[in-house]
Amino acid sequence: MKKHSILFLLLLAFYGCSNNRSSSTDTAGSTQELAAEDSLMSEKIIKTADMKFRVKDVQKTKENLGEAIKAEGGTLANFSIQSQVQQSEKVSYSADSLLELTSYRTEGSITANIPTDKLDDFTNKVAKMAMFVDQQSLSMDDQSITYLANKLKNQNRTAAVQQLDKNADKKSNSVKTAVDLKDRAIDNKINNMLIDSKVNYSTITLNFYQDNNVQKLVVGNDRLQDYRPTFFKRLWLNVQNGWVIFMEVILAIANLWMLILILVIGYLAYKHFRKVKPTPSI
Repeated sequence: MKKHSILFLLLLAFYGCSNNRSSSTDTAGSTQELAAEDSLMSEKIIKTADMKFRVKDVQKTKENLGEAIKAEGGTLANFSIQSQVQQSEKVSYSADSLLELTSYRTEGSITANIPTDKLDDFTNKVAKMAMFVDQQSLSMDDQSITYLANKLKNQNRTAAVQQLDKNADKKSNSVKTAVDLKDRAIDNKINNMLIDSKVNYSTITLNFYQDNNVQKLVVGNDRLQDYRPTFFKRLWLNVQNGWVIFMEVILAIANLWMLILILVIGYLAYKHFRKVKPTPSI
């Protein structure tokens, strides 16, 4: 009887130890999963900056900004410089020349990718180049959840592909399914690479302008009225032109001599018959 009791106590002790081991194993596994997720859950914040400011010289500022971008290890994405005419006028300068006055506004735009850890230093440099800062902003987009989701999905797809490869002989469509899973994994990996690139290099857009300038330029006179002759010369030309018109009228009348002759004969005949016509008696 004592032997059976001792055996029963030993079995209870063994069972309790095994349960403690399994629970400790499950707890350790859960802890490892949480630790793995915490390591995957790193901050992925995309920063985008924007500035608008006034400068003395747009072209010179563009050159200085290009040097500053290179100094910070950034890259120039695109730039543009354009001038918009505000007002234009031409005034007399000489007999055959005009002075063209043009008021214009010059603006520049630059988009660059700057290392995120140097973004603040770069914006401070830009602010020192400006005469006046109209506007400055910074936006942050947290892509941590999206990045983690892509990474965990890739892990699941990798495990699924491995399982499909083991059971390839049991399913006829396993190859196509594996290819689809691999393609989706590649898409998620590329998306995460793009996120990493945007996280490491922030995009900044710089818009700058300068005061309106006035350009003076002597150009050829294109106003036709300025090329007309002087008054007296035009008067003499008009007299000559009048004489020519008078002679043309005479020539036109000469062309109608037959009609004029008929009218004269008719008039004379009318007067003659009127004279010889008897006076009626009373």
